[in-house]
Amino acid sequence: MTRRTTRRQFIQQTSLAGFGFWVAGGLSRTFSRSPNEKLNIAGIGVGGKGHSDIEQAGKLGNVVAICDIDDKVLEARAKDFPNAKKYNDFRKMFDEMGKSIDAVTVSTPDHTHAVAAMMAIKMGKHVYCQKPLTHTVREARELRLAARQYKVCTQMGNQGSAENGLREAVEVVQAGAIGPVTEVHVWTNRPIWPQAPKLTKRPAPKPVPPHVHWDLWLGPAPERPYGDGYHPFAWRGFWDFGTGALGDMACHTANMAFRALKLGYPISVSAENGEINPETYPGWATITFQFPARGEWPPVKLVWYEGHRDGKKNLPPKELLHGENPPGSGSLLVGAKGILYSPNDYGARYVLLPKKDFAGFKPPQPTLPRNGRGDLGMKEEWVRAIMENKPEIAYSNFDFAGLLTETILLGNVAMRAGKKLEWDGENMKFPNASDTEKFLHFEYRKGWTL
Repeated sequence: MTRRTTRRQFIQQTSLAGFGFWVAGGLSRTFSRSPNEKLNIAGIGVGGKGHSDIEQAGKLGNVVAICDIDDKVLEARAKDFPNAKKYNDFRKMFDEMGKSIDAVTVSTPDHTHAVAAMMAIKMGKHVYCQKPLTHTVREARELRLAARQYKVCTQMGNQGSAENGLREAVEVVQAGAIGPVTEVHVWTNRPIWPQAPKLTKRPAPKPVPPHVHWDLWLGPAPERPYGDGYHPFAWRGFWDFGTGALGDMACHTANMAFRALKLGYPISVSAENGEINPETYPGWATITFQFPARGEWPPVKLVWYEGHRDGKKNLPPKELLHGENPPGSGSLLVGAKGILYSPNDYGARYVLLPKKDFAGFKPPQPTLPRNGRGDLGMKEEWVRAIMENKPEIAYSNFDFAGLLTETILLGNVAMRAGKKLEWDGENMKFPNASDTEKFLHFEYRKGWTL
């Protein structure tokens, strides 16, 4: 069972070490702040998950601006933050209030994460951005590099990263408890929104509701008429706006394995999936990532499962579960000595299998700072990183989260390619399929840039 951590314990425990995941080096553009100083924070996208993001950030700083394309959402949040200025366009917000803003939360649909986050970073603002970090592979690379260049403190909102169970699981694997790991299996209960095979066409055009600023909602995406079934939430199943089940959940469910095994660029990715159409993600997919050896650590095959295949939930081989009943989402790390099984969306809990082989198992001494405060703990780490001018304090900073997101989104490219892709990560090239590189990014509409 995972114990919750008080805020005082969190501050004490995260002082143990500097996490070691920030490799950019150098100092932030700002000096350490007084502990009594409060950050001025702006929220970009304050409905849905953005509601809790700005609410939690508001406990740790002054919310000076809120931005959303939906006037109803904006008015609802204005009741929570009556002194915050209201905007529909974050570009206007930065133009008018840039000097008054220290940090931003970005909780918009996937296709506008990068343009909002990048604008903030280039202005020297610290950024908390929801998962997946970006909509495209190239955007993830660009944000990772920009966070280094501008030396800002960042955090991606895959809140399992704050769970003590996830951090302990990382330590268990790295201590060799299950031996060298050569396979990882990760699955999800998504999609839980409309997409193929039931939805393969655009919704019928309808008048834009008076409270929705549709052109701003589209942002950099190709222009199209408004219709029911995009805003809110259901955009996730569309190629132009979302990242499908893989993008939505792998930043959670593959997070622990990616950290524990110190994975980097894969050398290939391939996909089996349902029928591809121009508008929406397929109804199911099994995606295989091949990672090279890392020093003394062997190569790793990571397999992702989503949707329903042949009428059955798409899952890993049941023999790997040793009789355990798999939940909707989870992961398995298969080692030479055993299996680490996480029956959880966020990697927050784990079991070592087969259980009889690990009776009486005791985890190693902690090497990672503890948090245990979930979603709020993610914001606390981010704010503490800013106040102490130590980007590495944020466990899911863009140096890690950018690489994780970039890798995951290659799976969506593989679906569209229809063949195994060899990946040259350093140069962002497919040596065996250069024609597929067009799916690494898309052309922005006029008025929108990275």
